[in-house]
Amino acid sequence: MTEVGPHLFWVTSRAAGIAAMILASGSLGVGLLIRGRGEPRRLLGSDARALHEALSLATIVAIAIHGLALLGDSYLHPSPLDIAVPFTGAYRPLWTGLGIVSGWGIAALGLSYYARSRIGAARWRLLHRFIAIFWALGLVHTLGAGSDAGQLWLLLAIAAPAVPAALLLLGRLAESAGQPREPQLSARRGPAAPAGR
Repeated sequence: MTEVGPHLFWVTSRAAGIAAMILASGSLGVGLLIRGRGEPRRLLGSDARALHEALSLATIVAIAIHGLALLGDSYLHPSPLDIAVPFTGAYRPLWTGLGIVSGWGIAALGLSYYARSRIGAARWRLLHRFIAIFWALGLVHTLGAGSDAGQLWLLLAIAAPAVPAALLLLGRLAESAGQPREPQLSARRGPAAPAGR
């Protein structure tokens, strides 16, 4: 029987973490394009929602593998509490804690898609916007806690999908900030009369 290498669980966790970040960036980018307008949205075609859903689910699976694989690591030897509760572990607690917050947030908001009818479509859309914050926390975690954080290959692998996603996000935020807010209408009164009447 072949002996398991001493770094198998660590390498598995690292690979899954990198995959999770790449998949999350792809999912965010596709999600922003789905809600966008114009040519980029048309380029995605009719399967865009299925692609977004597949990337989201793959991200959640990769996050789970990233955390669970660490339980077998003989160097860190974390407890289930260390990988599930933010800021409790001994290894780079701030950066690791941000990663745990990111993982739980992405999982909860990603899976909330399947509870839209209970949550309500408008409320779900509002909640779903917060996924960008958890994605950003995941990036911070990768660059702060990752053992390969300073390696050029990792920076390029993460940047390739993250930079377009970040640009799309910044464009969406700028678009939202530039739109005038519609006046709130009272349920009891009609719209305010024009000035001078």
